[in-house]
Amino acid sequence: MTAYIVRRVLYAIPILIGVNLITFALFFVVNTPDDMARMQLGAKRVTPEAIEKWKAERGYDRPLLWNAQAAGAGKLADTIFFEKSVKLFLFDFGNADDGRNIRHEILSRMGPSLALAIPVFLIGIAANVTMAMLVAFFRATAIDLWGVVLAVSMMSVSTLFYIIGGQYLVAKSWSLVPISGYQEGLDALKFVVLPVVVGVVSGIGSGVRWYRTIFLEEMGRDYVRTARAKGLAETTVLFRHVLKNAMIPILTGAVVVIPLLFMGSLLSESFFGIPGLGSYTIDAIQAQDFAVVRSMVFLGSVLYIAGLILTDVSYTLVDPRVRLA
Repeated sequence: MTAYIVRRVLYAIPILIGVNLITFALFFVVNTPDDMARMQLGAKRVTPEAIEKWKAERGYDRPLLWNAQAAGAGKLADTIFFEKSVKLFLFDFGNADDGRNIRHEILSRMGPSLALAIPVFLIGIAANVTMAMLVAFFRATAIDLWGVVLAVSMMSVSTLFYIIGGQYLVAKSWSLVPISGYQEGLDALKFVVLPVVVGVVSGIGSGVRWYRTIFLEEMGRDYVRTARAKGLAETTVLFRHVLKNAMIPILTGAVVVIPLLFMGSLLSESFFGIPGLGSYTIDAIQAQDFAVVRSMVFLGSVLYIAGLILTDVSYTLVDPRVRLA
């Protein structure tokens, strides 16, 4: 087990380097350091001196990937890519282009993101699995038919519809909760209730369809027919046998998502005014803040790889046939 985890961690290093290279290339295809300077200075006509000063203050006055004028290792080290990317592997994100410390911003915004993401994750899994088991239990009946129709219909509706519709109906028309905003402590509850409901409802369609397929596949296996032949009740077969053996594909979808909870929801946080990591990323993209975008992409890659490793490890807990060498 330990050797497997060490190998996976070592495999992650070239992946993260590649992600950094691709992010760096894509960003600078769209922007140049001069464009970034003009954006941050906020003026249509800025002097070349002001642009050069802005780039020098933030380390963008060096060559991108190769410094032909430097000597020895400086040809690679004295570049924007090396200076801005190597420190990421030590989780030193540096400062944003507006001067704020990225690490401090991430830590301060992680709380609001988790306050929204964790309830959506937990309630969503419970709701999806419960409804999927219900329609699977009544397979080939009207409940199954209309359950699938409802799930497909909900999948076909954009998340924006649920967000805007929820804001208009619940917040504006009924005035039950604020339309947007966020406060610390227990006051945060009234601000995250509506985003949580929207997040759960918008994901029910795809979740029910996915889990229903898993349950129906398990219900057609030999061990289920054997359990029924022994006279076990259908509910016992479903909850004691089918659900247990369906845990591997359920874990595959659930555990991988856990690390990404820290990254926040881009749409929900932006529309509901929640100061989390999702809205932080959107603001950075709009401001063309390469430092923040690079840091968030790197952090997301690390968390995703951690989720994959955690998924493989969790397999051994639910299936004794799986062993990691």
